Amino acid sequence: MGSVLRAQAVANGPSAAQEGGLMIVVSSPGISGRPDLSSQPDLSPGEGPLSPAPAPLPWSVDPLQGWHLPLLDDAAVLPLQPLVQRAVLLEWPERLLAALVRRPPLAAQVLVALQRESRSRQRALGLIASRRINRSGSCWQLVHLTATALASTVRAPGRAAVTTALLRAALERGREATSWIAFANPCDRDLLACLREQGFQPQRTERLWRWPVPSSVGAAGPALPPAYELRALNRRTAPLLWHLEQAACPAPLRQLLDRRPEDLLDQSQGRGWMLVDPTRNQAVVAVRWLADHSEGGAEVELTLHPGWSHLLGPATELLLRRLASSVGGPLWLHCQQEDQARQTWLHSQGAEDREERVLMARSIWRRQTWRPSQRAGRRLDAVLEQFQPRRRPLPSPLARG
Repeated sequence: MGSVLRAQAVANGPSAAQEGGLMIVVSSPGISGRPDLSSQPDLSPGEGPLSPAPAPLPWSVDPLQGWHLPLLDDAAVLPLQPLVQRAVLLEWPERLLAALVRRPPLAAQVLVALQRESRSRQRALGLIASRRINRSGSCWQLVHLTATALASTVRAPGRAAVTTALLRAALERGREATSWIAFANPCDRDLLACLREQGFQPQRTERLWRWPVPSSVGAAGPALPPAYELRALNRRTAPLLWHLEQAACPAPLRQLLDRRPEDLLDQSQGRGWMLVDPTRNQAVVAVRWLADHSEGGAEVELTLHPGWSHLLGPATELLLRRLASSVGGPLWLHCQQEDQARQTWLHSQGAEDREERVLMARSIWRRQTWRPSQRAGRRLDAVLEQFQPRRRPLPSPLARG
């Protein structure tokens, strides 16, 4: 280890030495992995591959602060400025409410990866934003996870290291969450690998369609189908929408989301429409607002009951027109890749297939400590006592002796 074997053959005589000799150098590196360069020629820095690489600068993952906003000027982070600014404004009200009442935060939690170049200068390497999707805080969603262009420069840790550190920090902060969901582009292999490394598994593949606003959006549009009622989303109709989405959502994903009627109302901010069958008092098709899209318009959720697939057409167009008149701009609809009927209808409406993405989910199971119930032991003794009135009660493993 670490030894250098040298074999030198030099021809006899000064003339042969001038013509040149043969030197074979075999070097075996030590534990540190650095070969012995004592016999190598001296090279100036940057002249060849033997020049040492610059050491990476120290970096860390910190919660978002107000003074971080000027550092978030990368092209990948600029579309998130409204979300980031809202998180900064609600930071202190969230802390005050958390001190008074134990409740999950309302605003999105944002973490920033920062690298220190000097005492007074830092640069942003990446950002992650997460938010809860129910009031109980059992399910959280990764809204955005990205590394800036500076993460791949010299003396930077690299995009893979930055995204992994951000994701681990976000999961560590949300210890009370039992499930996480995230959307990823199937072409982004680095992000998919990072999510899989942290326990995320694919649930389904969706396509995002852009439905342009018709020129006559303010007009009446298609007529209301007979035997159905058009109702707006509010506190009274939220349970109807919840039952509809429970019927249309797969069972494994339904357990992960863990939503209630009030969760749908909070997420949609009361913006949505539905068609209700008054004879059954059941919502059969609905559309609700999810979030503002970075390219304009809004992302919406169009839900159709499996037993009322024949309403895909004028009835769904009526709901989309109603929501577009209040939202403004184009609508971005989610559609499962297996739903060929809905994709054909969207294409006939002039919608554009813009993006494919995979829904990833992660469940967290925590071991519960077994605590025997003394009350259950007393109940068992009371039942057995009537059969053995003069004998000692049977020993029970639930009760302490």
